[in-house]
Amino acid sequence: MNSADALKLIAQDSVKEQAPEINIGSTVRVHVKIREGNKERIQVFEGIVIARRGSGVSETFTVRRISYGVGVERIFPIHSPNVVKVELVRYGRVRRGKLYYLRDRVGKAAKVKELIVKEK
Repeated sequence: MNSADALKLIAQDSVKEQAPEINIGSTVRVHVKIREGNKERIQVFEGIVIARRGSGVSETFTVRRISYGVGVERIFPIHSPNVVKVELVRYGRVRRGKLYYLRDRVGKAAKVKELIVKEK
């Protein structure tokens, strides 16, 4: 067994069974564990998913929101144990794989249209 196979085995152990369904343009609420000293709390970060990258264990997604007039982006690993849960607030209707153009937009221009999903 070579080292690449060993790394794959280790990576499979840390992959979450139920990976959250995260689509580009969707508004999500990410619950993250924050450790302050010896205390732990859960912080919620809500924003628009502007990018996904990587695959397997190293897959990440970028969430952007405007906080007090300043754009804030955070990158979350999908399979991190610190990401407790990802709630879907609403679906976004986009035609791009990466929404980096939202960084240059201000106010209502930075919004993403909602995708109306028909339930079965």
